[in-house]
Amino acid sequence: MTFPESTLDVSIVLPVHNEAGHLADEIDRITSSMEASPYSWELVLVDDGSTDGSAEIGVGRAHVRVLRSTRNQGAGTARRLGTEAARGRIVVWSDADMSYPNDRIPELVEQLGSGDHIVGARTSEEGTLKMLRVPAKWVIRRLASYLTKTKIPDLNSGFRAFRRDVALQYTHQLPPGFSCVTTITMAFLMNGYSVEYTPIDYATRAGQSKFHWLADTRRYALQVIRMILSYDPLRIVLPIATILGLVFVGKLGFDLVDKDFRPAANTLLLGFALLQILVVGLLADLVVRVTKPPRRVPPGDLVEELS
Repeated sequence: MTFPESTLDVSIVLPVHNEAGHLADEIDRITSSMEASPYSWELVLVDDGSTDGSAEIGVGRAHVRVLRSTRNQGAGTARRLGTEAARGRIVVWSDADMSYPNDRIPELVEQLGSGDHIVGARTSEEGTLKMLRVPAKWVIRRLASYLTKTKIPDLNSGFRAFRRDVALQYTHQLPPGFSCVTTITMAFLMNGYSVEYTPIDYATRAGQSKFHWLADTRRYALQVIRMILSYDPLRIVLPIATILGLVFVGKLGFDLVDKDFRPAANTLLLGFALLQILVVGLLADLVVRVTKPPRRVPPGDLVEELS
């Protein structure tokens, strides 16, 4: 696939699925803020199989490009297609449901500066089943922070800006669903790029939510683990092997004392399981290292000092 040249400052990618009731207001809000900014820009509206005429609302508007899919493929696919079609040096992701402060997009781009990625970290949690969503997201965020060795205030915020040239290296990894935002965050972090955070207010969404608490939370957790296995499998394997190794050593010591140096069958099985986990982890780590691309786009904070 060939990607278009970056001829603008900012491309705003807006996935849309049946948002006709408020999409015009969202486009007007984005247009007003961007027209008052110093940036050249475009709004890439990706209609993800809407059946309520959402796509027609963006057609013919200045600065608005409409990409239309006849099938509903998910927000992740829409964001991937929009990012790959974008012509801006900076890509902004947001939603069309009035929940994110899209009037602050110029401010977000300014805060990004020469950095790689900035995320609007929400200061509150909205939506249904908050009693279940908040603890589940906290656990997943803590897991991601441990695995990436980085503090992550908000793992799955949909309001963010990043360098398009860096993101294009990882758009093929984006899953079709909501966990695409988790994936792009971890892809930047695991490859040595900077990810900054700025607090934002998060409003109750307009229209009906497409988020399914149980299914999408499970996808978030699986995607975090999948990303780490793709970049640093020993970060998962070594703690498991350590715990199993301690159990094995303790059980072996007990058998040697209690059974006259005759290890029990289950002790030997523990030893074989430990060996298998270590071998699989080391092989996975080798595969990751061998398949890394030979060169990557340098991070934004890398500068050359001239004498």
